[in-house]
Formats: sequence, structure tokens, C-alpha cells
Amino acid sequence: MFLAGCRRLACATNTFSRFGSSFARLGLCSLLAIGGASAAEATAMAPEYLDYIRANVASRHEVEVFINDGGWAKFDPELGYILGNSMPHDGFEKSMTLSTAQANGARRSFMYPARPCRINTYGDSFTQCHQVNDGETWQEYLAGHLGEPVRNFGMGGYGVYQAYRRLLREETTDHGAEYLVFYLWGDDHIRSLLRCRYMNFREWTARQTEIEGEGVMFHGNFWPNIEMDLATGKMVEHESRIRTAADVYNMTNPDWMAENMRGDLALQMSLYKKGLIRAPDWEALRKLAGWLDFAVNWDDPARRDDAITGLLDAYSFAATKYILTKAQAFAAAQHKKLLVVLFDPNRVTRSLLAGETSRYDQPVVDFLAQHNFKVFDMNLVHVADFKAFNLSIDRYYDRYFIGHYSPAGNHFFATAIGATIADWLDPKPIIYRTDQHQTTDFKGYLEGHN
Repeated sequence: MFLAGCRRLACATNTFSRFGSSFARLGLCSLLAIGGASAAEATAMAPEYLDYIRANVASRHEVEVFINDGGWAKFDPELGYILGNSMPHDGFEKSMTLSTAQANGARRSFMYPARPCRINTYGDSFTQCHQVNDGETWQEYLAGHLGEPVRNFGMGGYGVYQAYRRLLREETTDHGAEYLVFYLWGDDHIRSLLRCRYMNFREWTARQTEIEGEGVMFHGNFWPNIEMDLATGKMVEHESRIRTAADVYNMTNPDWMAENMRGDLALQMSLYKKGLIRAPDWEALRKLAGWLDFAVNWDDPARRDDAITGLLDAYSFAATKYILTKAQAFAAAQHKKLLVVLFDPNRVTRSLLAGETSRYDQPVVDFLAQHNFKVFDMNLVHVADFKAFNLSIDRYYDRYFIGHYSPAGNHFFATAIGATIADWLDPKPIIYRTDQHQTTDFKGYLEGHN
């Protein structure tokens, strides 16, 4: 059952400890273990949604570091934040990672800078390639193979909508490209819906504060998002509620935060799943489910709670379909080509490796096929690769992941997608061309060779 074991043993610790709450320091699961309370009793002890918001506002020091470009991300008035310059303690073999940005906001690259760039990439941290150095991204490995540069406009934490907005912005500049890679990873679908993702990963922020220092990894502040208008059932795009660096300090104001987070149904469902709030707005969720044609037994609390994950997925997939439709139309109008990458190592790849035949993101897979998108599915690449090994799933993951892809994982991804990219490009990359002249034309490859 959904509530059994404290909502799938989420056991996330609430940060009410700032105000001395013993509940916050223990968390729901600890209360169950120590006091013998039932799941229902523990749930009743959780804070109301807006009380949780008020208790988990950012500190002024976090904001100060962020708006003064002292951390991993830096403020952006449209997108909330973009990549900054930093060296997090999160790399391969306990190393730090050099993570830096160019003047145009793309991650720093080194391969064939004198050659024209035909490929721009957009997405979250698996596009940005968090946890590796600038020269170890899959874009750099791919560029090294193709013999031409590949720009990296990925940003950790972005959802599908935020990556789409980044795409719209960059593709109307002089560094736009003809070929656009749009990477959909994991829970990016849900992130699109959130007004301020900061509230959905406070436990992660607390851990990063211990490792990096307060504010260094601050992100997930207010950004543009998409939500359903419950009066019409239509998806509505919203600009960020914070448009200046100075206004980021509003995130330290409990009342301002409560007012501006009121009605964020995706956040309510996410926090409820983790056992961090007492209840979402059930009446609003009933309306949402109606518009989505998602069946919920509202009269049975246990079944109602079990349905939250499915309802949140259905809501987020509706948003993703809306965004994909707009991205496809934009690319066509601008005479650009679009490739959608799918990868979810947690909820898709792992389940397929375990022998399951269905995948939770099938509605998105079907939508892409029905609307003739060009798609590269990395989940299926890993399924095929796994068959070559006699390993447990965890040991197999150790080959490629350190949380995000390791350098080896990024190299594997670049190798896997390389043929798809080469076939897509017209004209072909120099190493795939057949006319003999290209074998001696080193313009743009050798320094001083014109």
C-alpha cells in the first residue's frame, strides 16, 4: 500500500529542525520505528503543505552566494539559473570536477573550435554531464569522433519545459544550429510542472551544504514552468515569479514563499509521496484527474494514496506532450531538425534489465512514434549491452555510473549515439564522406592550415 512503511519508506528528513521540531529531526520512518506508531498516525504528525513551505525557506547566505556567482549555478532572469564556474567534490575516484561555462552560456568545449557547429544539445544534468570534467562530456567525446564541435546547453536540474525554453532562446541567436538534440531524462517530466524545484530536494541541499559549503550548489530557484488551468483543462505556460537577482531574497521570506507556492499540485504530490506533508489538496487533485481522464477511487484512502504516483506521471506526461508539440513546430518553422533522446536509468532501464516488459513512460514513447519524431532511446541500448555481461544490475551500473554517468558512461553514450548522429547530418561528417578530396582537406582542423 502507498502509506504502508511510510509511503514506500521514503523516510526523508524534514528540515523543520531549523525551528527545533523533534518531528523534523526524526522523520516519519524514525517515528514509526521508535514509537511504534502506525503509518496513518505518522502521517497525521506531518506538517501541512504551506507549513512545510514556510519552514524550508532558503537562508540569506545561500542566496548571497548564488546571486554573486559564487557557486555551481548562476542566476538567470528568464530561466532561473544557468551554469556557472565551479569545481564540485563529486567526481570519478573521489576527484573534484572542473565545470565551467563559455560566454554564450554553453559548457566549455575544446574539440574543433575552428569548425562550424551544426549540433546544439539541450536537457538536464545528463546533457550538461554533471560529475565529470569539461573535457569528459559525451558531447566532447562525440565531437572527437565526428570531427566537428557539439555545443552543450544542458543544465542540471532542468525539466523538459526549462530545457525547451533554453532551446528557444539559444536558437534565435548567432550560435543557433541546424541540428537540435533534445534530451528527456528521468523525472524531467515532473520538473516542468514545478514553480520552484528547490522545495522538492531539501534533503539533497542539506547534504551538499556539508560537502561543498552553504550556497555553493544552490539551484532550483523560481523558473518558468507549465501547469494545468483547472478551470479549462488547458496547459498554461508561466514566466518565473522572480525576475531579478535581488528578488531571489524573497525565497528567504516564509510568507512570500507560502503565497507563491500555494496551488503547486506537482510539488504537493511529490512531497506527499515522500511523507513530508500531511495531505495534498484533494479537491484540486480530483479536478486534475478528471481533466486527465485518470481514474482514482477517491472514497478509499489507501487506493487514493496509491494513485498519487500514477496521477503525477499522467500530469507530467501531458505537459511533456504539449512541450514536444511546440518544440517540433518551432524546429520546423526555423528549418531545423530535432532528435529526442530518452533515458531513465532509475524507472525504465533498471526495470527492463530486471525483465519487466512494460515501462512507465510508454505514453511518451507512443506519442513520439505517433507524431513522427526522430528518437534515440538509450534505455534500449543498455538493455542490449547488459546481455553481454554476467553481472548483477548494480554491478553493471557500476561500469557506467557514479550517480550521473562517469567518464566511461559518457564515452559509452557518445559511442552509442554516434551512428545515429552521423546518419542524421547532411552533409555527413568529414570522416564519413566518400569523396577523396576530403581526406586531404584539413581546413579548420590543423592550426595555421587554411
